[in-house]
Amino acid sequence: MALLHVNFFSETLGMCTQMNVILPEGNKGQIGVGGSEEAEKWKVMYLLHGLSDDHTIWERRTSIERYVADKPMAVVMAETQRGWYTDMAWGFKWFTYFSEELPRICRRFFPNISSRREDTYVCGLSMGGYGALKLALSCPEKYGAAASLSGAVDVAEMAEQSAGANRAYWEDVFGPCDQVRGSKNDLFALASGLREKNADLPRLYMYCGLQDGLYWQNVRLRNCLRGMDYDLTYEEGDGNHSWKYWDEKIQSVLAWLETGKEEK
Repeated sequence: MALLHVNFFSETLGMCTQMNVILPEGNKGQIGVGGSEEAEKWKVMYLLHGLSDDHTIWERRTSIERYVADKPMAVVMAETQRGWYTDMAWGFKWFTYFSEELPRICRRFFPNISSRREDTYVCGLSMGGYGALKLALSCPEKYGAAASLSGAVDVAEMAEQSAGANRAYWEDVFGPCDQVRGSKNDLFALASGLREKNADLPRLYMYCGLQDGLYWQNVRLRNCLRGMDYDLTYEEGDGNHSWKYWDEKIQSVLAWLETGKEEK
């Protein structure tokens, strides 16, 4: 695998930003790491970070590069700071950047990345789990599958329960805290609205630990998605909000992605 640290300018954000990208090499001679099979086009996974982290965190806390070494897949890890992968009420247009500009930039920089929906995945943890599901439910024509690990999936509840300086932060991101529920930033509303359309639905994967503070949010969204007959794989087990479990479960996500049927 090749690991690239990329600094570039974003027109959407109006500033320089960065991403780390893992690319297949197809090499067979590297000791201790299997090479990937040759492919005309690479699948791509956009791997999203959590609230307190940045675009480097997946490499620092997991062995993601080793986990994808035998796969014809690129992994793109870009930053959103604390922007919740959302076009902020008072801030940067992170959702537009991730859903429109970043894939376009990646395909220009790395022409071997596939543009096909069925080859494009988005995954993340905590805030990034929310971002992954939001991107997939908002743009189902772009993402064939999405995965959330310990996702902060009920931002309406979190905004409504905020107070003081923390409330000002939530309003910077999402606008008035009493107006998040039912909006384009509410995963429950997005899932319901998408289900009513005659659209191809993305495959979804969710995991959350039983001791995680976000567990009941995930249970509510799980029940919502199952009630609307989404193609959802849901897993839970002993675990809190920590990398010990995300390092394990990103491997489960990769295995789950390989179970998908190729679209013709």
